[in-house]
Amino acid sequence: MNIRELAKMIDHSLLHPTMTDETIKSGCETAVRYGVASVCAKPYSVAFVKELLQGSDVATGCVVGFPHGNSAVRVKMFEAEQAIRDGAVEIDMVINIGKAIAGDRDYLLNEIRSLTDLCHQNNAIIKVIFETDFVTRTDDKIMLCELCTSAGADFVKTSTGYGFVKQVVGGYDYTGATAEDVRLMRRHSGAQVQVKAAGAIRTLDDMLRMIDAGATRIGATATAAMLIEAEKRAF
Repeated sequence: MNIRELAKMIDHSLLHPTMTDETIKSGCETAVRYGVASVCAKPYSVAFVKELLQGSDVATGCVVGFPHGNSAVRVKMFEAEQAIRDGAVEIDMVINIGKAIAGDRDYLLNEIRSLTDLCHQNNAIIKVIFETDFVTRTDDKIMLCELCTSAGADFVKTSTGYGFVKQVVGGYDYTGATAEDVRLMRRHSGAQVQVKAAGAIRTLDDMLRMIDAGATRIGATATAAMLIEAEKRAF
C-alpha cells in the first residue's frame, strides 16, 4: 500500500464544536494537500466545505444526529436532506443509542433503512455510527451489523470520538475505535458493507491496526501527522 492509497482511506474530521470557519478552511487545505477520501463536516459548514474542496477529488461529507443520535428519525432525514442539498455526498449518521441498548430492532431498522434509502435516492453513501463506547455488548453490535446489512447501508462505523464515559475517578474519557470491534463488525456485516473506524486513531500505527482488522475507511483529525509518518517510512 502506498501513501496515496493510505490517504484515500481517510475521512478528515472537522467536527469539534470550537472549530471556526478559519480552522475549517485550514483543515480543507490539509485534506486537499494530501488527497484524502473526504472531509467530514459539521452540518452548517457543508456548503462552505464543498466550495473549499472544489476542483479536488476530495468528497464532501456530513454528520447527522451527531454526536448522540437522539433526534427523531424524521429530523435526521431532514438533516441529511439539507446536507445533500448543500453538497454532501457522504452521510455519517449516529443511530439511536438508547434503542440499540434496549434491543429495539424494529425502530432501528426503520431508522437505518429510512436514512439509507434517502441517501441512495440522492446518490449519497451512508455510514452508520454505532458509538461503541456506549453500545458495549457484543450481541447489540452484532444486531446493528445485521440491521445495517438488511437495510443496505454502505458502511458500519465504530464511533463519533465524542462518546465520553464517566470514569471511576470521576472524569470523562472515551476509547473510540478498537481493532476488536472492527473485526467483529467486519465478521458480522454483509460483504457489500464496509467498515469505518473512527475515534482515538492518532498515529500511523493506529491506522494500520484498523486496516489490518478490516477497516477500509479511517476517521481522523491527525491526518497530516499520520501521512507525514508514512512518508518517513517510505510507503
